[in-house]
Parts: sequence; structure tokens; C-alpha cells
Amino acid sequence: MPTATKSDPISESIETATEKVAAFSDKAVQNGKKASSVLLDSYEKTVVALADSYVKAARSSNVEWISTVADAQADFAREVAKSYASAARTLVD
Repeated sequence: MPTATKSDPISESIETATEKVAAFSDKAVQNGKKASSVLLDSYEKTVVALADSYVKAARSSNVEWISTVADAQADFAREVAKSYASAARTLVD
């Protein structure tokens, strides 16, 4: 006598739900990585733009030591922002 295997609708729906959750999770991770990348790019560009503005304002004072200090501070801010963004990118990827 052959025995017929019955499909279990509950098990099938659980498997389907699990697959959908896994696909959703993968999409969420990918979108999070994209958003993080855009955020890091924006952060880095903003810091560089602010540092450039700071230097421009200091140079307009026509006082050399102020320009020199502003250049040093702006260079430091740029390097810190680039290092921070680079380190964060390695964590995101």
C-alpha cells in the first residue's frame, strides 16, 4: 500500500515567511550600506567645505599669523575627517 505524503500548510507558510524575512533583511542591509556611504561622503564634503571657508575668512584678515594658524587648523580638520570617513567606510563595507 503506497503511502501518500501530505503537505503541511503550516510548515510551508513558515518556510515562505522565513524566506521573505531573509530577503527583506538582505535588502535592508544593502540599503543601510548605501545610506551610510552617502552620509559619510556628505560628512567629508561638509567638513572640507567648512575648512576651506575658514581659511578664506582668515586670509581676508590680511594678518599672516592668523592665516597660518587657520591653514594648520583647517588641514588638521580635513585630515581627521578623511581618516574618520575612511575608517567608517571599512566598517560599513
